[in-house]
Amino acid sequence: MPPRTAAVTLSNLTFAWPDGSVVLDQVSGTFGSGRTGLVGANGTGKSTLLRLVAGRLRPTSGSVVTSGVVDYLPQDLAATGATTAGATLADLLGVAPVLAALRAIEHGDADPAHFETVGDAWDVEERSLAALAEAGLTVDRLDRPVATLSGGETVLAALVGIVVRAADVVLLDEPTNNLDAPSRERLVTLLARWRATLVVVSHDTDLLDTMDETVELRDGGLRVFGGAYGHYTAQIAVEQDAARQALRTAEQALATERRQRQQLEQRVAHAERSGRTDRANRRFVPAAIDMRVNAAQKSAGARRGQADAKVAAAQAAVVDAEAAVRADDRVVIDLPDPRVPAGRRIAALTGTDARSHIIAGPERVALSGPNGVGKTTLLRCLLADEGRSTERGTKPEVRPSSGASSLVGPGPVAELYVDRVGYLPQLLDGLDDDATVLAAVRAAAPTVAPGEVRRRLARFHLRGDQVDRLVGSLSGGERFRVAMARLMLAEPPADLLVLDEPTNSLDLVTQAQLVDALGAWRGALLVVSHDRAFLDQLDLDVELTLDAAGVLTPATSGHR
Repeated sequence: MPPRTAAVTLSNLTFAWPDGSVVLDQVSGTFGSGRTGLVGANGTGKSTLLRLVAGRLRPTSGSVVTSGVVDYLPQDLAATGATTAGATLADLLGVAPVLAALRAIEHGDADPAHFETVGDAWDVEERSLAALAEAGLTVDRLDRPVATLSGGETVLAALVGIVVRAADVVLLDEPTNNLDAPSRERLVTLLARWRATLVVVSHDTDLLDTMDETVELRDGGLRVFGGAYGHYTAQIAVEQDAARQALRTAEQALATERRQRQQLEQRVAHAERSGRTDRANRRFVPAAIDMRVNAAQKSAGARRGQADAKVAAAQAAVVDAEAAVRADDRVVIDLPDPRVPAGRRIAALTGTDARSHIIAGPERVALSGPNGVGKTTLLRCLLADEGRSTERGTKPEVRPSSGASSLVGPGPVAELYVDRVGYLPQLLDGLDDDATVLAAVRAAAPTVAPGEVRRRLARFHLRGDQVDRLVGSLSGGERFRVAMARLMLAEPPADLLVLDEPTNSLDLVTQAQLVDALGAWRGALLVVSHDRAFLDQLDLDVELTLDAAGVLTPATSGHR
């Protein structure tokens, strides 16, 4: 592949939040033309870096230089204002001003400002509808309210807007979040034909494997790998094998030097004992004994110095070798044990065909289906929380179990038989952005001492000054840790844990740890996810598929 020209250049880029928390420190590097996957652990500053390149944030110091117009799709579309009440598809696509100008011209308004707004985009409506259709979104008008779209459809439409606007440099932050499998496939196909400069932050390995190169943000620096994600992981694996072998060699050398140092002390001690014995037995004249003792002490001191220097050098070599071995933080999540009896009725989900599935005891259930069929709405209905997205580990407000809490109009219905439910929504939007991490977690466990909360947060790698940071300054993965900590500290522990697309903002290491934690969970579990690899690791009892008609079709996993 020929060398790619630099489309984005970062020079000593530093960014800190107003509270002094440093996210990026003296980062320099380039993103070349073509398609680049930007990877790195949660909290390293990937999303912040994209916002700096997009001009949404101002660097504390350093500079960002881009070639051409930059377009940006954030994780949280609500932050763009394109999903607010009354927003339309045209707003989401970013073509509303052009359409308004076209309509004005069609009605005879010859204001030059309208023609300037339209520019060369006379066919913007036709191109937009065609691009939406190609992405699998069949619509016949651009004034359709965004509120009528599912979360996945909204993301897909926003991506279509990126295509329609045709910027020179495009930045995408977790674009596959909330997309079902067919939508992900359409997105991958769309980006495979991309010709503009593209920088993608994602934990979706299938998407990352379509990139031309991979750039890793780690320890405050950017490192370019000349290939897609598979090439990156293979190279890292080779390097880490060598680094671990070098560490073992360095540790063995240190052990050898320490053993030789100990043996030296034993020889010196033996010589000193011999000298004392000679003096006691008067085998030599005192002057001769003193001379021998002085000579021995000088020799021992020199040998000790040499041995200490060798031990110090070996210790330094171990430190250097350890630095080369990746010790990525992994979230250690120790969920509480609610001790749910096997026969206890937890919840019931009933489809429009009147067939019900009863979640009983510590059953593990997945709810899947295409975007837009109402999976998240059914979860909110189950929690009697429709229209008010929350995240909490405390008792939800539920309707009496004698009467099912149902969706408005015909559709699936849900009934809850317990009142201790931990709910983790897609957007984690129940967290108070203006609260500190410590305050946010203590709100779910007000009787737990602050010191104990701090101790448990440390197990999520939220330590020291980090617990005093504002939630609004956290990365997606860090917000997830806070949300999970709230669930873990809830008193009493939940009987049912409900997770809605929990892997959306997690790096691959944290996803693996979440799987481990849920493997140890002894309560009931209901999870909505489009992440097939994640679901396959959960040891599910049943997977319920919800279709557009509201029918729930069960398929026994067979794992348990």
